[in-house]
This record gives sequence, structure tokens and C-alpha cells, in this order.
Amino acid sequence: MDKKKILIFLCIFIFFGRPLCAAEKMTVLLDWFVNPDHGPLIIAQENGYFSDQGLDVEIIAPADPSAPPKLVAAGQADIAISYQPQLHLQIAEGLPLVRIGTLVATPLNCLLVLEEGPIKTLADLKGRKIGFSVAGVEEALLSGMLSPHGVHLDDIELINVNFSLSPAIMSGQVDAVIGAFRNFELNQMDIEGEKGRCFFLEEEGIPAYDELIYVANPTRMNIKQIRRFIKATELATQYIINNPEKSWEIFSGTAKELQNELNERAWVDTLPRFALRPAAFDKGRYLDFQSFLKNSGLITLEADISDIAIDISAD
Repeated sequence: MDKKKILIFLCIFIFFGRPLCAAEKMTVLLDWFVNPDHGPLIIAQENGYFSDQGLDVEIIAPADPSAPPKLVAAGQADIAISYQPQLHLQIAEGLPLVRIGTLVATPLNCLLVLEEGPIKTLADLKGRKIGFSVAGVEEALLSGMLSPHGVHLDDIELINVNFSLSPAIMSGQVDAVIGAFRNFELNQMDIEGEKGRCFFLEEEGIPAYDELIYVANPTRMNIKQIRRFIKATELATQYIINNPEKSWEIFSGTAKELQNELNERAWVDTLPRFALRPAAFDKGRYLDFQSFLKNSGLITLEADISDIAIDISAD
């Protein structure tokens, strides 16, 4: 057999169930700049799990964090990293999006206060200032947390601090912030010598939800390709859990700006929150949160569950 025939044979033959010479291109848009929340994606890239699945994946950090789901809906990318609460609102607005997998399977969001400050219970927030960065969902979360303690939105002053959550609370601009990530802001404050304390949403009456999810356009997506993508992230998560220190070395080695104490601490705190079964779909979780949003007045109709999320492992 001559060399030309050998090359043709290799390109056609299947290795690990994938053609060696026909990697399929995929574009994945992150929700924010690369950080430990994206560990499985980066490890899947660096350890070759995507290429093993016959995929050539381009991972892009957005200039505008609100843009990725819209770009996927418009067919300008294959997958976006987004948030379950936002997905419900986007579907209600008519965007063609569906959840295809989970990246971070627990809430990261929390209501953050100073550990040594005057706020000891949620009732203490009456008459106080609370900072936020994203209107809509965060107001609903606040209302759901505070109402059982006799505090209503009219009893507090909401201040848009953009994404300067930790600085706003440490400077005294506000008494608390909603939207702080428990794996980042708590560590950031501690590093800067000011300890914080979180009131966890899921412990204060808010239905638990998936913080970070993978979304795609259901009318454009290639389901077989999606399955291979999610499989690669599952393998990466398994590697991270089994090799936390080595995986941190690989992750942080991809960019100098990742090599700092904050990211190293956040890496440790994020590991137990990665979805071990990213394709698994908890129907009740999505229905419960949708009902919460409807009761909060953020959506008027409850969508069919098949229009919100799919189980890609199902035939």
C-alpha cells in the first residue's frame, strides 16, 4: 500500500469512534473572561478531550457579557455559557435557546455582608443600602429572601454598583451586595483583609438552580456534536476532581493573569460545584425556578419544559 493510500485510509478509519482527519469546528462563547468557573472547558481543551471527540473547539471570552446568548440565538456561535435564571427570561423574550448541559450545578450567587458589620440577620437589612449589578433577577432574589423576614423592597435602597461588588461593600457605599459569587468575592475580600459573610440563596427560600449552563439554538444545533462536546467536559471534570492540584497547574498555565492567589483560592472553592454529570437534567429544578420567576412577576407564562432544557442523552 503506497503512502497516498495509507493517508486516505487513516482519514477514513475511525479511532476512538472519531475520524482522525475531520475535526469539526465549534465556537463556544464564555459568559465572562476566563476564570476558574470555566475549568472543565479549559482542561478539556488542554488535555485533548475535545480533539479525542473529533472536535476543534474555539473558546472566546466576550467583550460584552450579555452578548453570548444573543449571538448563539442568531446562529453566530454554537454554544454559550449562560445562567439558568437568565435563560428563563431569555426564552420568555422569544430567544431561540435551550439548555443542553450544566457547567456549575449549584448557585454561586449570594447576599454578601461584612462579617464584623452590623448585619447579623436578614431582618437587619431594613432601611439599609444593597448594591446590585444586574436588574430584574437580582431584585426578585432579594425579595424572595427578605420578605419572610419582614423586609420588602420598599424598605431598602437599591444601588447599582455595576460589577464593583466587593469594593462597594468594603468602602461602605452599601451595607450588602446581591450577585456576589461565593467562590470569588469572599476570597477577594479576605485577601484584602476584610472578611465577608454570605447569606446563601438556597438556604433562604430561593429554589436551587444551576448557576452556569451550556445553551444552544435548538433549531440550529447538531445534537450528535453537542453530545460529544458535553462528553469531553465530563471527562475534564472527572480529571479535575481526581487531580485538583495538577489540573490547577494546567489551567493556570494557560494565561499569566490566572496565576494569582484569588484564582487559586477560587479554583479550590469551585471544584465541588462543577457538574459531575453535565448532561444530566433535573426537570423539577427548572420547573421550580420558573414558577418562582412567574410568582415574582418576571415572566407571565410558564414555558413547556422541553422549550427550556433538553436531556441530550435521550434518544
